[in-house]
Amino acid sequence: MLGVQKKWNDRNIMKFELKTYHRDTPSEEMISDLNRVALKLGKDTVSVSEYGKHGKFHPDTLMKRFGSWNKTIEKAGLKKGMVFNLSEKDLFQNLEKVWITLGRQPKAKDMKPPISDCSITPYLSKFGSWRKALNNFVEYINQDIETGDSPDNSVDQQFEKKTPPRKRTSRNISLRLRFRILMRDGFTCRKCGASPLNSPGVELHVDHIVPWSKGGETVPENLETKCSACNLGKGNNFES
Repeated sequence: MLGVQKKWNDRNIMKFELKTYHRDTPSEEMISDLNRVALKLGKDTVSVSEYGKHGKFHPDTLMKRFGSWNKTIEKAGLKKGMVFNLSEKDLFQNLEKVWITLGRQPKAKDMKPPISDCSITPYLSKFGSWRKALNNFVEYINQDIETGDSPDNSVDQQFEKKTPPRKRTSRNISLRLRFRILMRDGFTCRKCGASPLNSPGVELHVDHIVPWSKGGETVPENLETKCSACNLGKGNNFES
């Protein structure tokens, strides 16, 4: 953007001059200034807001020059911080990861490393508010809810006829269905009660109750939440 700077000459008469175009500034000078800010802050990375406060140029100038803030950071040999330019699906998958890690609905203040791959900023930019982001996420999670009748053969009929069970559902548990089961079970292992809400670091799985190989279907009533210890400790005598 063109600007004007005031300058006083020897006769104390004010003159106006155009400011220098930043687009004419060498890339090396911009990168050098970014490294200067990192050194000043004593950090191995610099956020957009930090550079906006301490830098010589506007952050947008650097992003236009190098393509994105992360590319600018890489060019300066600094460590990449937050992730930018995420798609809606990326934002939802990240929110799902945070939700599972915490074992509860995330708050805006939870959206930061190391739990989250990005800050709250891209969610606010994409959806307008954190509440709207959560509402859109819920719609996304519910998009693949399956409808239809029960499997053709009941369990009793299958054992009575001694015929291989007929499959209606896939063995694979979709990410969205997995999340709904975790929500239903309160992000708690149905066997031992372990939960990341009470014990950070607990890893939760979703598994078939009646193994898929033995006729169990991939439907909510045949799925349950187990912690990794309970799920992997069931041994090889059972197959999901």
